[in-house]
Amino acid sequence: MAQHPRHCPLAITGATGKLGGRVAGLLAARGEHLRLVVRDPTRAPALEGAEVVVADFIDRPASLAALRGVQTLFMVSAAEAQDRVQQHLNFIDAAVDAGVERIVYLSFYAAAPDSIFTLGRDHWATEQHLRAKSVQHVLLRDNLYLDFMASLAGEDGVIRGPAGDGRLAAVARSDIADAAVRVLTEPGHHDRHVYHLTGPQSLSLTEVAATLTEHQDRPVTYLEETLEQAYASRAGYGAPTWQVDAWVSTYTAIAAGELAAVTDDIPRLTGHPATSLAQLLAH
Repeated sequence: MAQHPRHCPLAITGATGKLGGRVAGLLAARGEHLRLVVRDPTRAPALEGAEVVVADFIDRPASLAALRGVQTLFMVSAAEAQDRVQQHLNFIDAAVDAGVERIVYLSFYAAAPDSIFTLGRDHWATEQHLRAKSVQHVLLRDNLYLDFMASLAGEDGVIRGPAGDGRLAAVARSDIADAAVRVLTEPGHHDRHVYHLTGPQSLSLTEVAATLTEHQDRPVTYLEETLEQAYASRAGYGAPTWQVDAWVSTYTAIAAGELAAVTDDIPRLTGHPATSLAQLLAH
């Protein structure tokens, strides 16, 4: 594991995940010098020009050490947890105290204090903490991942949830990564901006199912559940209440229209059209 230098233009969290890893790979391919802040160094990608440092969001001394000398931090939100907001606040405080100039935070499309999707409230609390700090910041609010649509159906090919006829403008991870790279490599040009990252279409789950059917080896359908049915069908997983609330509220947020609107932020930032579900499945 490399010893980090006194100055590093870019640091990235979440590089062991699919989105953070893609952003790191794209930046490394451009010749950017990176610092990858990870919990498990054995899972960090081996990238030319990238150094790996170990820190957990909740570990202030490790975070301070990992972030000293960093100009811009790409902060991928922590894994879903009951204390995720506190993890975020601690890490932001450490970043500010370490002298980070700018935080690009991967938030959520419908972040609000009363977001129907319960985890959207976590992102809102994180955003508010960032706004209160003396640090430049950019908020990348992405819709639900388009990549996740292919795994919505159960083994029987049925998508179940209380989404009604609501629609969502899900966005491909690759498009989010391209947008993030644009923002991260233009320091200062996007400060205080909030970008709403969506796909090119607003789809109902019935339409999602029809598209999946066209590109998979099995038929897929959508079956609307009541709220009571949704909680009952997920009770067997043994997940804590807050987690089940999050799962169910993904669908109720769709039903309420919170995730429906399409924006042009992806093409404006990336220079290419946003990826559709059909295009994603075809590739």
